[in-house]
Amino acid sequence: MDKLNLRRELISARASLTPAQLRANSIKIRETLLDQPWVQMAGLVACYWSIGTEPETHGLVFALWKHGATVMLPVLRDDDDLDWAVYDGPDTLAPGRFGLMEPVDTRRGTGAIRTAALVIVPALAVDRRSGVRLGRGGGSYDRALSRVGPNVPTVALLHEGELREDVPAEPHDRRVRFAITPVGLTSLK
Repeated sequence: MDKLNLRRELISARASLTPAQLRANSIKIRETLLDQPWVQMAGLVACYWSIGTEPETHGLVFALWKHGATVMLPVLRDDDDLDWAVYDGPDTLAPGRFGLMEPVDTRRGTGAIRTAALVIVPALAVDRRSGVRLGRGGGSYDRALSRVGPNVPTVALLHEGELREDVPAEPHDRRVRFAITPVGLTSLK
């Protein structure tokens, strides 16, 4: 299946999830992630502020921050690359491009992700054999992931059925090392 049709299929499947299912999935994903020792030890975490039917990260970001991690969230630039700024509590976010919530803190540049000890990214799907993630098609996270060191844990948060064996890959597509679904953590090394 090509990327466009796979994206349509996955977005349609997400749209069929009820608010209760979305909430339950997000709680399981958050608990699984926060139980990992390498997450608990990460001092600087790059994450994202979820929208729509993505596994919800608002509680995750808050929990990481409350437990002492410095959390950077993306700021979408005009060229669709990602700048990064520090989250400093729920009152430090404001709508950015396309209404996406972004930190109001000083921008740290596209290379700031290189300093993260943990990188959490959105995905519509991840290939369980290769770790290649399928995003929404803008390439923002592929560019960001290309700047992350090979030993840094990179994690995609997914709903059930989104860890697959048929994700098409192109040379610019970046892989993640872990995927978390409501069922648990999968290592993709």
